[in-house]
Amino acid sequence: MPVLNSIADLVPEITEWRRDFHTHPELQFDVQRTAGIVAAKLREWGCDEVTEGIGRTGVVAVIRGRASGAGPGSGKVIGLRADMDALPILEATGKPYASVTPGAMHACGHDGHTAMLLGAARHLAETRNFDGTALIIFQPAEEGGGGGREMVADGMMERWGVQEVYGLHNWPGQPAGSFAIRTGPFFAATDEFNITVTGRGGHAAKPQDVIDPIVVASHLVLALQTIASRNADPVGQLVVSVTLLQAGGGAHNVIPQTARLRGTVRTLDPALRDLAERRMTEIAAGVAATFGAAIEVDYIRSYPVMVNAAAETEHAAAVARAVGGACAEAPLVMGGEDFAYMLEARPGAYILVGNGDTAPVHHPDYDFNDEIIPTGCSWLAGMVEHRLKAG
Repeated sequence: MPVLNSIADLVPEITEWRRDFHTHPELQFDVQRTAGIVAAKLREWGCDEVTEGIGRTGVVAVIRGRASGAGPGSGKVIGLRADMDALPILEATGKPYASVTPGAMHACGHDGHTAMLLGAARHLAETRNFDGTALIIFQPAEEGGGGGREMVADGMMERWGVQEVYGLHNWPGQPAGSFAIRTGPFFAATDEFNITVTGRGGHAAKPQDVIDPIVVASHLVLALQTIASRNADPVGQLVVSVTLLQAGGGAHNVIPQTARLRGTVRTLDPALRDLAERRMTEIAAGVAATFGAAIEVDYIRSYPVMVNAAAETEHAAAVARAVGGACAEAPLVMGGEDFAYMLEARPGAYILVGNGDTAPVHHPDYDFNDEIIPTGCSWLAGMVEHRLKAG
């Protein structure tokens, strides 16, 4: 199963859709324009059902294949998912189709994911060369909003009887159109923390009369690094990063009352996730006692570890080899991906398709590589035709 001819013929049109989405990026759940275009095209192509508003602004389409013989068909339901939202980044590509929305851009390639799934949906709706049901899922709010969680909580899996679910992501630095995947934990759990240090402010010339929250916070930043370096098994994967340290109003002679820290914790093991949260609280209490300050820790668990099921990963790799000739072993990724919620609800797999030598995702110079459209579309459509083989 190389690149499908029907999809190859559609590439110029799919590219136009992709670039239109790129020009008009939308953030998190506010994807009304994108979702509206998606729903209209799915209806135009004769999908059996098109439902909007799943998980607030998600779109779900049902495409039923040709049943084997005179029976009702296999009854199997395979889900394919793409994300629709952009990022709050000011674009710097200078492309003719660059974002016209100030401070927002498709810096992660969700415009390409959406366009490729639309191309696959059109092929599946026109050919229906499979036995069962394809559920085409367009998700909002992957970038921090938990749109995958919201769609699952909205009953999507039960409502349409999904049995397996698959998704993909473009990957800069990987050869264009090549595939990579791995079984088991793949993308990390993404937790966040907000820490408030309260001391006693005063005159900078009288440090003996104050409890300096900047000094306390500085010690805390260093102490938190021991969670990964001295508490966790070094063969595990754990990242603790402080990304903000803020205190004071700018005066040279004033020691402030409070300091704030913010950051992220990334893990691939539930036990390490528990360890990180527990040790952060214990270290904060110890540092507070050492300096006589008060430290409040707000630890927020966000996306879970994204785990590829073994059998479904092999199915995904088999289709990748059929389309692209090979499928490599993907590295572990400490970034997060809220497709994890769908993989918690149903077995499935997530695959990387190379974007070539481009700027990295989440960078103002990033752009999705339109040359990989036929490969990605063929893999998505191929997952349905492989898992729901017509009799």
